[in-house]
Amino acid sequence: MSSIAFILGYNIDSNCYLIDDNILVDTGTGHYNDYLFSKIREYGVEPENIEMVVNTHCHFDHIGGNQFFPDAEIAVHKLDAFSIKNKDTLGTSMSVFDSEGNCRVDIELENGDKIADFEVIHTPGHTSGGICLWDGENLISGDTIFAGGGVGRVDIGGNYLDMKNSLEKLHKLDVKNIYPGHGPIVEGNGKEHIKMSYSLF
Repeated sequence: MSSIAFILGYNIDSNCYLIDDNILVDTGTGHYNDYLFSKIREYGVEPENIEMVVNTHCHFDHIGGNQFFPDAEIAVHKLDAFSIKNKDTLGTSMSVFDSEGNCRVDIELENGDKIADFEVIHTPGHTSGGICLWDGENLISGDTIFAGGGVGRVDIGGNYLDMKNSLEKLHKLDVKNIYPGHGPIVEGNGKEHIKMSYSLF
């Protein structure tokens, strides 16, 4: 099973996750890349050795740091890739396109794709192309679900019904640990937190 290293988001940055020392899930806003780089190095990895960046969705606080990984392939679900490639400032919540590095997408993901030991699960609701990564035990959930039963907002480019359907999909999984896009991780009883979120709908 792939290793997961947790990097708590600084200020408004998303959390980031290092998978197997060469894959980075989300990159924050890009305003605090010195912090992100220092945290990556704490795990014995140099930032230039990151081979792939996986964005859980297209919002600025998750993709803004992509520009600082010019040698990594950028992977995003195909629906959110559209917003990024077209510099859709509404779809990304604000403009992060001062650098061409933030509108580059190399791999357009689809439901069922594999990344290391993880399966891509398409979980729209917060955005149309939101994804989670699932390895049979651990769920890297982006802004779909948070600790304590929270869910990502659906009022800016999101969809209430899509979120409900995504939570129903996750509710069927036997999730042990949750690695969300913001806030603390959940260890040991992830399924209960998903149940709390699902009950809101």
